[in-house]
Amino acid sequence: MGASDFAKLPHIGEALRRKEDYRFLTGAGQYTDDINLAHQRFAVFVRSPHAHAAIRAIDVAKAEAMPGVAKVFTGKDIEGKMGGLPCGWLITSVDGQPMKEPPHPVLAQGKVRYVGDPVAMVVADTLEQARNAAEAVDVEYDPLPAVIDMRQAAKGAALHDIAPDNHCYKWAIGDKAKVDEAFARAAHVTKIDLHNNRLVPNALEPRAAIGAFNRATDEYTLYVANQNPHVERLLMTAFVLGLPEHKVRVIAPDVGGGFGSKIFLYGEDVALTWGAKQLNCAIKWTADRGESFVSDAHGRDHLTHAEMALDASGKFLALRVKTDANLGAYLSTFSTAVPTILYATLLAGQYTTPQVYVEVDAWFTNTAPVDAYRGAGRPEATYVLERLVSRCAWELGIGQDEIRRRNFITTFPYQTPVALQYDTGDYPAAMARAQELAEVAGFDARRKASEAKGLRRGIGYSSYIEACGIAPSNIAGALGARAGLFECGEIRVHPTGCVTVFTGSHSHGQGHETTFAQVVAARLGIAVEAVDVVHGDTGRVPFGMGTYGSRSISVGGAAIMKALDKIENKAKKIAAHLMEAGEGDVEFSGGEFRIKGTDKKVTFGQVALTAYVPHNYPLDKLEPGLNETAFYDPTNFTFPAGTYICEVEVDPATGTTRIDRFTAVDDFGTIINPMIVEGQVHGGLVQGIGQALLENCVYDPDSGQLLTGSFMDYAMPRADDLPPFRLDTICTPCTHNPLGTKGCGEAGAIGSPPAVINAVLDALRDLGVNELDMPASPARVWDAIQKARP
Repeated sequence: MGASDFAKLPHIGEALRRKEDYRFLTGAGQYTDDINLAHQRFAVFVRSPHAHAAIRAIDVAKAEAMPGVAKVFTGKDIEGKMGGLPCGWLITSVDGQPMKEPPHPVLAQGKVRYVGDPVAMVVADTLEQARNAAEAVDVEYDPLPAVIDMRQAAKGAALHDIAPDNHCYKWAIGDKAKVDEAFARAAHVTKIDLHNNRLVPNALEPRAAIGAFNRATDEYTLYVANQNPHVERLLMTAFVLGLPEHKVRVIAPDVGGGFGSKIFLYGEDVALTWGAKQLNCAIKWTADRGESFVSDAHGRDHLTHAEMALDASGKFLALRVKTDANLGAYLSTFSTAVPTILYATLLAGQYTTPQVYVEVDAWFTNTAPVDAYRGAGRPEATYVLERLVSRCAWELGIGQDEIRRRNFITTFPYQTPVALQYDTGDYPAAMARAQELAEVAGFDARRKASEAKGLRRGIGYSSYIEACGIAPSNIAGALGARAGLFECGEIRVHPTGCVTVFTGSHSHGQGHETTFAQVVAARLGIAVEAVDVVHGDTGRVPFGMGTYGSRSISVGGAAIMKALDKIENKAKKIAAHLMEAGEGDVEFSGGEFRIKGTDKKVTFGQVALTAYVPHNYPLDKLEPGLNETAFYDPTNFTFPAGTYICEVEVDPATGTTRIDRFTAVDDFGTIINPMIVEGQVHGGLVQGIGQALLENCVYDPDSGQLLTGSFMDYAMPRADDLPPFRLDTICTPCTHNPLGTKGCGEAGAIGSPPAVINAVLDALRDLGVNELDMPASPARVWDAIQKARP
């Protein structure tokens, strides 16, 4: 079945209420912290209070003598018994050498490298006893100079012996000579320097895990708040613990948000799993919020200089980008791919820029590891490009919308100069619809009304594109991926005609239990209520790569579609037998099998029952049962795109910015459930606006202490910070997956930050403010205004 036929099926495009919401709204959801196992003890991690220090000694005697304490594990206990945490993507430097890949111990060994680095794991009968004992662990540190600012990393104290200058790699893409040539003949060059601020993910549910061991079967079970349990198991067994994979079961139950921070294999998960065997008991740990601030992988943190060469008419000739990326103290699971493969390849954007050259230097610093956060490289690329494009427009006296239109890609497929080939899109249509929804024609009148109140009004544009469903595996492998990027789907039809779907994708707020059920119900002509979706359990799902990068429907959904193809093919054979017809004469639609040109038919339910009650069944030709599995490895990325328009009012007396209206028009291809898509866009917009105006992770530049380590200092967006959103979609279906879908989970966080900052700068241009870094807090805006005044 092709994507165009699929889009016409019942239930596709229907805004069904989410099936899973009833249990969440009634308190029946089961998160990791809700689970308690027999003979369970509790863990508390002792963490470094220093950003950089040598560990001289760890005295655990007093702690282990305290009531209820079973054991205090330190780095010495695990040394030589397990490997370090692996990095899942190998980057090769421009000189052909592999990136510097220092050991990442599960518990610190000899040295700590950031505030929050785990030093010891205390296990006790109760959580209170574990907390008390953790305070009694005596660690003798010898503080060392800390490197916080990556601009000082090369001259700072080395974090790792393998990288004496704290440099991990230098990576580049594009044709530098051709870019330099284009700049030499440019009529105009626009330059910009940007900081993409560091963020703390702050999922509603903090990280949590329970490690358990069964001596009778020599099997481990890890319950964990994680986005990809199969990948967690693969990394832990193959690279760290050296265990047979089938002896470890990873279960990710309901997960309260992830935003990328729960993709990775963390040391706590390994320590709990390993410790469960040592103590022959289940061990449970749930992070508190302060612990999450210092120990969860952070996001963003890029410093970038970018230049655009243009001809006299405002057409882009070439783009040149130099980025420094902060990796933190260690390489997290996918950290190295974020500022390279997932960033630089998107810097062509929606534009016909003939040449692009990008150079990236990645640095170790004494800060928490940095990895994927909602969008993972795509927001960073969009922020650079869309800020630069609006700057080009202002310098040339062209409208922000007009300069984009002059440079939009209009013919597809389109090969970019940075490796990607876009299959389809309609960027001018998204722009036109966004302008209509935003009522851009009335902007000048609204600006005058704001000025009459002593306020400054500005409008900002952002035309983003992202790449989702990273693929194919062989290409990704050639680029450094150390795992496959396929997905698995299993369809189990029961004798009653009901269906259970087993998917390697994982739902932690995206609504998979509804969306995947709609896909299956549409294909088989059954009720959505007759479809159950199982995910998050390596003991029940064949395999899978999890959920990240807006890949679930386009990759996981495509695997389900391939399994449904197999189901339909076998079901047609059974139906042909029941109706005494040739298999080629059987058609299937609306849950019924018909013989072409006749009124003879059987229902899907009849076929399902026959598959399991094979009386008068040609067993020599057909196996009983109706159960199929399929794997899907995409042939290309999918490319969601759109245009966002933000309108703000700024009070120059206080620096306060108020978003008056925000319009988002996206092209997600075929949409399965518009209500779920709208919710995903809303969430992404909130996070993107949060970064633009409020959120900022700050370390003390000398001590390396996290200064924004709680919600008292780290400003999260609230309802009154946000306007009503005006949303719409256009549709150019993806040409290479069977659903025509592109993905929607990250778009809002990708397109919104530059739209907001461009709007703020547009409001302040006549006051002489030409540049402003995120977040555009009142203090920063006010300070910029004061500095710009003569």
